[in-house]
Amino acid sequence: MEFIICSSCRAWKSKGKPNGKKPAPEEKKLYLEPEYTKSRITDFEFKELVMLPREIDLNEWLASNTTTFFHHINLQYSTISEFCTGESCQTMAVCNTQYYWYDERGKKIKCTAPQYVDFVMSSVQKLVTDEDVFPTKYGKEFPNSFESLVKKICKYLFHVLAHIYSSHFKETLALELHGHLNTLYTHFILFIREFNLVDPKETTIMDDLTEVLCSSGSGSGGSSNGSGNGSSAGAQNHVKER
Repeated sequence: MEFIICSSCRAWKSKGKPNGKKPAPEEKKLYLEPEYTKSRITDFEFKELVMLPREIDLNEWLASNTTTFFHHINLQYSTISEFCTGESCQTMAVCNTQYYWYDERGKKIKCTAPQYVDFVMSSVQKLVTDEDVFPTKYGKEFPNSFESLVKKICKYLFHVLAHIYSSHFKETLALELHGHLNTLYTHFILFIREFNLVDPKETTIMDDLTEVLCSSGSGSGGSSNGSGNGSSAGAQNHVKER
């Protein structure tokens, strides 16, 4: 799936606050069913895979992995993109949280899920192909803002993954790609945890899934951060805007 670069896709602001609406009845989360959470395409110990290797520069490692995750999450989304339309996904929603895009002037934009994902992927594509931000030539220095940019990229890629689970897991199951999705999610979460790339408050909305996929003994090699199901339940008691 290709995404076209657009001039309004360069902002990275995101804010959240309750909108005062009554909480909607919580639907059963199909992706938490044991028969589906145990599905993986590999049992590799991802905790070891994400660790910084000796003699490798941290920025080089972050750049390599961030670029790879961008391509893999883009590809995963493309498998269900025909089902993610302006009609079926009128907002960029994940459980009881609704995300908004902010343009370069800081203007809040309410958009459909496919529009939001297009904004994310266009912005990230522009960054990872910018030699001044993600240098590929020997001796070229990373910018001072590199780590903060990686954090922003990872936050928005998380939104895309979470939306796939929240709104398109049935289609993913029908395509028999849930094993790929679980494996990608586990790898990504353990990576952002290893380098503290995303605020735990941002990922709380999916803590129930993270607890299942990334806890010790689940095949990930990771461990629970203790915020698990309790904080997730509290986070979903009301509708949020972000």
